[in-house]
Amino acid sequence: MLFNTFNPGKFAFSKENEELSRINNNSSFEDSKIWGIIGVPFDSTCSYHHGSRFAPMIIREASFGFEQYNSYFDKVLDAEFYDCGDLNIVHGNCFKTCNILEDAVLELIDANIKPIVIGGEHSITKGSINALINKENNNDLSDITVIHLDAHRDIINEYIGEKDSHATIMRRVYDLNPKQLIQIGIRSFSVEEKDFVSGKNNIHSFLAKDIKNTQYCNFNKMLDFLNSIEGKVYLSIDMDVFDPSFAPSVGNPTPGGLSPNDIELIFKTLSNNQNINIIGFDIVEVATSQLGDITAVLASKIIYDFLTLFG
Repeated sequence: MLFNTFNPGKFAFSKENEELSRINNNSSFEDSKIWGIIGVPFDSTCSYHHGSRFAPMIIREASFGFEQYNSYFDKVLDAEFYDCGDLNIVHGNCFKTCNILEDAVLELIDANIKPIVIGGEHSITKGSINALINKENNNDLSDITVIHLDAHRDIINEYIGEKDSHATIMRRVYDLNPKQLIQIGIRSFSVEEKDFVSGKNNIHSFLAKDIKNTQYCNFNKMLDFLNSIEGKVYLSIDMDVFDPSFAPSVGNPTPGGLSPNDIELIFKTLSNNQNINIIGFDIVEVATSQLGDITAVLASKIIYDFLTLFG
């Protein structure tokens, strides 16, 4: 072993992967505090800005810019987590790639390790979600709340004739009967999507234009709602939820988005909610191959914050 060296091929502060085979994890999956990172370098259904296949590598490299002490949350990142590397994906085939990811996440679940998935495009959420429902009594999401942060609803049934796409992922999630689907930061969607969510009792929408309206304290109302939810939670963050001034290198940048501090407050609220259990997390749609890209740095900071609070 060499001293004063680092491995940019894995997320900073992660444990050595050789220790994975020696884990004695006596906790159940739901009670586990151990996380496993899987990168998914897939971007074959992108409709605007390609490049998210490079994101897992670039986000990992950016993680070495942070101290182990998280000053915002006044907490040391001392979580037990492992970076399991990148998935062997099938370029051009979303269905096969998601099936491969499902198998990989199932391996983590069988070891009582919770998944953190780094995309890649948003379609990859399907693989992670499908793995989780394999362990559910009803083989669906009826006991799981999905929190979805995004500029777009992604809930159209088909996009350019495809049902498996970055633009349809939340429709595929909704097909699995979630307990609740909470969409935050939305500001771009079709009439079809508007009509679909209208009247759905288990879809809760917090549009960017509403929660950014400080006059009515709607952001705090959204935080209050997050503090009221209970049970198992899956968290999916599309980086275009941020305003492009903070995150320009995304698949579909859309003005009028959230700020990094908004996400920190959302994380803080979720971490203070003792009635939820986050069982999976993905972050997607960073589209860049440039080392030091500010969008990748921000995505890395989100993973860093998540592990600090939920590890």
